[in-house]
Amino acid sequence: MEHFDASLSTYFRALLGPRDTRVKGWFLLDNYIPTFVCSVIYLLIVWLGPKYMKSRQPFSCRGILVVYNLGLTLLSLYMFYELVTGVWEGKYNFFCQGTRSAGESDMKIIRVLWWYYFSKLIEFMDTFFFILRKNNHQITVLHVYHHATMLNIWWFVMNWVPCGHSYFGATLNSFIHVLMYSYYGLSSVPSMRPYLWWKKYITQGQLVQFVLTIIQTSCGVIWPCSFPLGWLYFQIGYMISLIALFTNFYIQTYNKKGASRRKEHLKGHQNGSVAAANGHANRFPSLENSVKPRKQRKD
Repeated sequence: MEHFDASLSTYFRALLGPRDTRVKGWFLLDNYIPTFVCSVIYLLIVWLGPKYMKSRQPFSCRGILVVYNLGLTLLSLYMFYELVTGVWEGKYNFFCQGTRSAGESDMKIIRVLWWYYFSKLIEFMDTFFFILRKNNHQITVLHVYHHATMLNIWWFVMNWVPCGHSYFGATLNSFIHVLMYSYYGLSSVPSMRPYLWWKKYITQGQLVQFVLTIIQTSCGVIWPCSFPLGWLYFQIGYMISLIALFTNFYIQTYNKKGASRRKEHLKGHQNGSVAAANGHANRFPSLENSVKPRKQRKD
């Protein structure tokens, strides 16, 4: 195993260059294998979980969902605040910012972005709650693609470009997640559901986030600095893939036909909430088609 780890590290170094030494020894960052294993376990649970739950009653999870969503709301708010203040203190350049140009402010950004990376592991629970509640139609290609890729991408970001131009997308995403997980938390309380009207605008906000990230990333390509160009090209490509998937989700969910079909098919609530953000809807083909539709429990 040690020989394999060394070979993997050598390969990454040859492909991406030397790692950023400022994160050496940080939890989960020294070795890619734990992140990869967590992702494989996640995909196995996505595959096997609905099969295991097929002949079992769904769990309510209402209480834990309130706590879970509240926790992620507060974590997202903390990350957003720390990133904004770190960028302000470091006088970050919107057009292009290197990874070693702001001193202690860079370290502040790195510490917050580690939490951002770790939050992607926590967010695997979104899918696990779907499985426990037997909301299998919400485990879509978009949902799994988004969750599985983010953790892995951010492992590489944290090891090679853990600050500088990397801050922008994480800052916007943290703000969107404040809105999203607060919505989820409130909607897991039945008495609050009639007052929740902004689910559509969360998805719109996500699409705006992707477009703004492409614009800001493109600035680093047009007016380059010491930030590696390869990472910028990769981020633009990844954002385009998310725009394509989320746009399809938005059209299928909110056009009149899609909305009426969804209303008939989906009366349950995703992650304890109405499934209308972060790709949590049933208009993409479900990954678990073998599970027959069932009446959602009202809790």
